[in-house]
Amino acid sequence: MKRRILVVILLAAYQTSTFSQTKQPIYKDKNAPVEARIDNLLSLMTLDEKIKQMNQWTYGKNANPNNIGDQMRAVSPLIGSLLYRSTNPEYRNQIQKKAMTESRLGIPIIFGFDAIHGYRTVFPIPLAQSCSWNTDLVKESCEISAKESWLSGLDWTFSPMLDVARDARWGRVAEGYGEDSYATSQYAIAAIEGYQGTNLANKYTIAACLKHYIGYSLSEGGRDYHYSDVSMQTLWETFMPPFEAGIKAGAATVMSGFNDITGVPASANHYTLTEVLKNKWGHDGFVISDWGSVRNLVEQGVAKDKKEAGMKSFLAGVEMDMVDNVYVDYLPELVAEGKVPMTAIDEAVRRILRVKMKLGLFENPYVDVVPEEKRYLLPEYLKAAEELASESMVLLKNEKETLPITSKYKSLAIIGPMVKDSINIMGSWEGKGQPKNVETIYEGLEKEFKDKATLNYALGCDFDGEDRNGFKDALEAARKSDAVIIFLGEKKHWSGENGSRSTIALPKIQEDLVVELLKAKKPIILMLSSGRPLELIRLNKIADAIVEIWQPGTMAGSAVAGILSGRHNPSGKLSITFPQTTGQIPIYYNMRQSARPKLGHYQDIPRDPLYWFGDGLSYTTYDYSDIKLSATQIKKNEHLIAEVDVTNSGNRDGKETVLWFINDPVANISRPMKELQFFEKKLIKSGEKVAYRFEIDPMRDLSYVDSFGNNHLETGDYFVIVNDQKVKFEIVD
Repeated sequence: MKRRILVVILLAAYQTSTFSQTKQPIYKDKNAPVEARIDNLLSLMTLDEKIKQMNQWTYGKNANPNNIGDQMRAVSPLIGSLLYRSTNPEYRNQIQKKAMTESRLGIPIIFGFDAIHGYRTVFPIPLAQSCSWNTDLVKESCEISAKESWLSGLDWTFSPMLDVARDARWGRVAEGYGEDSYATSQYAIAAIEGYQGTNLANKYTIAACLKHYIGYSLSEGGRDYHYSDVSMQTLWETFMPPFEAGIKAGAATVMSGFNDITGVPASANHYTLTEVLKNKWGHDGFVISDWGSVRNLVEQGVAKDKKEAGMKSFLAGVEMDMVDNVYVDYLPELVAEGKVPMTAIDEAVRRILRVKMKLGLFENPYVDVVPEEKRYLLPEYLKAAEELASESMVLLKNEKETLPITSKYKSLAIIGPMVKDSINIMGSWEGKGQPKNVETIYEGLEKEFKDKATLNYALGCDFDGEDRNGFKDALEAARKSDAVIIFLGEKKHWSGENGSRSTIALPKIQEDLVVELLKAKKPIILMLSSGRPLELIRLNKIADAIVEIWQPGTMAGSAVAGILSGRHNPSGKLSITFPQTTGQIPIYYNMRQSARPKLGHYQDIPRDPLYWFGDGLSYTTYDYSDIKLSATQIKKNEHLIAEVDVTNSGNRDGKETVLWFINDPVANISRPMKELQFFEKKLIKSGEKVAYRFEIDPMRDLSYVDSFGNNHLETGDYFVIVNDQKVKFEIVD
């Protein structure tokens, strides 16, 4: 009501201004208040025009094999959005011109696409990016993606994915930022700032979309699209924080998930979509369903037919229907029957129009048309892609300083199915990346080690199957080399959407190849490309060095070669835990304490995972000083400064990330054993000492949330934890 009164006042004031002398409708005047423009436009729209705005159709080749099946529809000039799969800006402008000139009111279309980790310049998958702990690089990658996307006709990307994921069997773990809520929140902010810039109306900016709201990554057993049993405590403690951070950062849109949240599917959940997102957090953009998630309510057993599914989804708070056509088909009937009020229709359309106006589409509906060579793969883009890829790679093991490759290795065996691959190395959701633009690992190695070492290549085996005919050539290459570098991993469709797997171990033939190459009795360097943590319990015992390179994208070759040669000093740390075996899932760093801490563990494997969240080695060494606190006792409204000095005691410059954890040992609601609350990455030159500083705000960093979303800060003892150091301080009244 207050907003309505304010709009009336603004409109009245506007109408008495000099702008009121113009003959054009108010909604077309960029100088009028946005809400007044929307009110004016809504007053002119028919019900059909309003409902068309609430629908997204597709145009162009469907790049997602999981969504094939819907017929291409002729583009209506009234449609609210198109999922645009062409890369042609001229054609996009022609479609937009149709909306601007052939529709009665000239409402622009918003064009969206899944640019998840790049558009044509493909960056590492988001899971890899989070292992860089470099939010500046992540922001830059999103800026580049936005520019390439905008110049190809897009206004909107369905990214970032903020599902905190702790089950590596779930394929979509590749699309998110790992197992920690705080880290995911920080990457959310970086991504949104990269995509949206400081003003959405500027050129080269696109609207972000937070997904999948919410709890999707808890799909039972890691099976995609399945039921998610999410307690209210877990919902607020683990899954809500990244989305709230994204909303506060200004994310224009949100996508509802496929999953059933403890009996109420995400795309029909009034509590999460309206009570929390809109009322509690004040999001003023709109919610779009995931592909088919409105009609999926029928399969999920909460709607008897598509008409009821449309009603439930819309009334819950989903403003735009992605490709279902359910809203177009049934909302007119539902309005006529009084089951959907016109006020709700108007509010939904208002939200969509608000985003379009923020994007400046009413004033500048068309994108620039420039040649492809000026749009894509610019030198500065490739440099950023290599830098992010190299900082994302994690050195997990390095016995006897096997790496980096030095002059002592005059010949190298380069073996495995990933060596010359240009498709799977991009990972799932590769946007409009093209294999011809990918620098393969072999090409990178040739360039890096030219005139320094002989490369003896052999395929060895394919990604899967039982054909071991290549083992002989691989062993021969290994025997005539000084070291053996084996490139193994996953095909791109083994992770990502509908990429659930019952085991996270590599296919047996890949593991058998490594065992075969042991016969050469040469150092074994294992390079792993995957979209998830892998089961390495067997390979870890026999490899001298292991690097997780993830799916690094366009500049895979240079990034990998730089890590191997030492041109890039590894600085990645895991954002997700690597279990000993698939059967150890779920295991993550911030679990709660067991009732019997020394008991209750699996009897047939070690207690700890193979590699913890935060693990990652370097080619140099870092020495940490004792943690220094500005006080050992503070009040709730006082801040505490924690500092630690880190010295690079090795002979190589390197970047080190300090992860600051907090532990609340006793609370009315039990707390995790430790919780990440801050991280910082800095370059430390050889022999240099650098100070890291964490300013602790008690309410922000020490409080906990309850099952209603309320924060509580208690007095008592707390601990700050860095690099296995643990220092106590106290909060007092």
